[in-house]
Amino acid sequence: MPLPFDLLLALTIYAFVSSITPGPNNLMLLASGVNFGFRRTVPHMLGIGGGFTVMTALVGLGLAGIFTAYPPARQALTVVSVLYLLWLAWKVAHAAPPGDATAASDGLPLTAMQAAGFQWVNPKAWSMALTANTLYAPAADLPSVLTVALVFGAVNLPSVSGWAYLGTAMRGVLSDPARLRAFNRAMAALLVATLWPVLRG
Repeated sequence: MPLPFDLLLALTIYAFVSSITPGPNNLMLLASGVNFGFRRTVPHMLGIGGGFTVMTALVGLGLAGIFTAYPPARQALTVVSVLYLLWLAWKVAHAAPPGDATAASDGLPLTAMQAAGFQWVNPKAWSMALTANTLYAPAADLPSVLTVALVFGAVNLPSVSGWAYLGTAMRGVLSDPARLRAFNRAMAALLVATLWPVLRG
């Protein structure tokens, strides 16, 4: 059954607000825009948009029920999420300056597959997917779930792109290596801070 217009509008607003507000994805895109520029960050953005759309659909189709039936699975995912976010924060803090000749993986932006995979250990992504399906597809029927996922897919990419563009615009200000290091460390600290609601709970 298709969503009524008022529910579809509310879903679109929720998708926009939750996609554009600060979180692990957007902080990483901001840092990637600064360190690698907009063009090299495009695969990262596409991975977020595509990965989150698929994740939202699968959560709506019943994946969340596994966590309800088997709580240790949720706890295991939480541990993996925390460790992976800490590793990403370390990568951001130690990102090589633009033009650095090193070929180490720490000097490369995330690929589309890495960004898509990150959605599964991103606490904010889980919260968004669960909330969206609970509020806007409570019957969990296929048309409603797919509508929720597709709305997020349409809204998410332009929303997160703004963060990569902002990072790119800041490159001139952060061309000084010392300022860039300070920026990267601040972004890493903010990324770690996004774990607070998870650890507190």
